[in-house]
Amino acid sequence: MNGSETIESIREINLSYLSLAQRLLRSDRAEGMARLGLSTQVADVIADLSVPQLLKLAGCDQLVCFFRFNDRSMFSALSAPAVRVPAIEALVAQPA
Repeated sequence: MNGSETIESIREINLSYLSLAQRLLRSDRAEGMARLGLSTQVADVIADLSVPQLLKLAGCDQLVCFFRFNDRSMFSALSAPAVRVPAIEALVAQPA
């Protein structure tokens, strides 16, 4: 991946994130803020962005979102292989 592909990928991620953030904030502000880890001030700005403003912000060459998982143990837990539960597997395998 070259530099221009990387910047284009960042812009696509920004647009997806900002669009999702607006939808979450507009449908249930408190839940959207909690899920995204946003302050009231940042939530206000994102929710009130017009389409041209959203596109301009998404077009910057830096990510506008961030990972809230800054703890190695959290990443390890999320990336661990799924634990299989025999009883559930037996139920799923039964014909309907």
